[in-house]
Amino acid sequence: MFSARVLLIFFGIATVFLTSGTDARQIRKKELHARQLEAAKRWQPSAPVRRAAPKNITFSNPRASEFFVDGKSIPEVDFDVGPSWSGLLPISGNKNETRKLFFWFFPPGPQGSLDDLIFWTNGGPGCSSLEGLLQENGPFSWSWGQAKPTPNEFSWTNLSSVLWVEQPVGTGFSQGTPNIKNEDDLAAQLVGFMQQFLEVFSELKNKKLYVSGESYAGTYVPYIANYIYEHPGALELDLQGIWIADPSLSWDVVQTQIPAVDFVHKYENVFSFNQTFMAQLDKIAATCNYANYTKQHLTYPPTGLLPLPGKSTSADRGCDVWDMIFDAALLVNPAFNIYRIFDTFPILWDVLGFPGSFPQEQISPLYFDRADVKKVIHAPANVQWDECSNVNVFPHGDASLPSALSVLPNVIQKSQRTVIVHGLADFILIAEGTRIVIQNMTWNGLQGFQTPIANDSFIVDGVGSLGTSHSERGLTFFEVELSGHMIPQFSPKAAFQTMQYLMGFRQNP
Repeated sequence: MFSARVLLIFFGIATVFLTSGTDARQIRKKELHARQLEAAKRWQPSAPVRRAAPKNITFSNPRASEFFVDGKSIPEVDFDVGPSWSGLLPISGNKNETRKLFFWFFPPGPQGSLDDLIFWTNGGPGCSSLEGLLQENGPFSWSWGQAKPTPNEFSWTNLSSVLWVEQPVGTGFSQGTPNIKNEDDLAAQLVGFMQQFLEVFSELKNKKLYVSGESYAGTYVPYIANYIYEHPGALELDLQGIWIADPSLSWDVVQTQIPAVDFVHKYENVFSFNQTFMAQLDKIAATCNYANYTKQHLTYPPTGLLPLPGKSTSADRGCDVWDMIFDAALLVNPAFNIYRIFDTFPILWDVLGFPGSFPQEQISPLYFDRADVKKVIHAPANVQWDECSNVNVFPHGDASLPSALSVLPNVIQKSQRTVIVHGLADFILIAEGTRIVIQNMTWNGLQGFQTPIANDSFIVDGVGSLGTSHSERGLTFFEVELSGHMIPQFSPKAAFQTMQYLMGFRQNP
């Protein structure tokens, strides 16, 4: 045991205390740990409202057994995940069909509803929905930096059955040659797959359907939902609404360029740019009509259609401030993560090989590229799995308009509820840009939100305010503090609560 001399100065008066340094540190650690554990209790999940008694799902079609996955046999998972079904199914009933999508379906957990089905897709384009399953809202989680998989207490299977699908063709384990030209093609192929899925798993027919996803799924999901609404009878499911997080909804200039410099000012201490560079950014923002855009045009209610700041839907020449900021951020912090700006060294390892701004394969093969994993989940052994495909899933580009400028208003009008969620620490798509998109969109007879979005209005159960929430005319918008791009990964309780709201399990956002 040794003593430490501690010098404390209060109002110019020096006082010396002799204390046991080791004991002091140990006592302080215990106190800190106790406070941390007490705070963590506030984040424990509360039981969702049940709409049906939980029951085991059994399927009468003998083909279903071909897809069965034993929850005790999943590699590296040292607990029973429970029954599930996964594999490849074609996008049509044509006997010569070669295009197939890979799916993994989980029935509801003990507290979940048998009346409902959640569909999930990641974005990209061309990024695998198995990322969503393993690192966001699936029943077991192996997220960045985790040594091994753990049960996910905020799994969306605690709400209902969930179907994760790798789509479109060219994504993940899916089979065939991509040939889609636009989002209507994508939706038609996805609905064709769903028809084949429901023939094998026919007990799921007529369930209430919720279509969800993130990022470029902000384009996918509204078009899929719109296709279902506009083709009644094509799918034996009752579509109720959609949930999209950090979504691609409009032009790049709106969602990335206009709000970029304001975003840096909000998080100046995170970016840590020098004042010379900040002055340069401010000058460019003023020249390119970004600087006062929010103050002039982002009003509640809007005073008319919101203009583009220049001539380009991406960025006028010399106005690409987003890329300037990204390059500068990497100079200051080579571990800078556009999906969650708070990240620094060391970069947390990722079993899927994509922990941040760039792919980084620290262990090979990647989890879903392992032969033992492929065998258990009935994935094709000859496919090299990547989280985001190198195949161009739109061979000649996506010819569709952004969803907010086309189908999203119709989807909102025909849905029971529509939820848009945005993480406030996301730089790849910026929440203020989503606000601009909403205020420029007309649905259910009016343009934008008519009243302002109140601060501190999103209350997470047991925690308190964690952002904003606003509902008008069937659309609810959430912003989540501290969350990056993948909200079910970075703020799982908040994401779970917003999905509860979409499904009607809670009446208030």
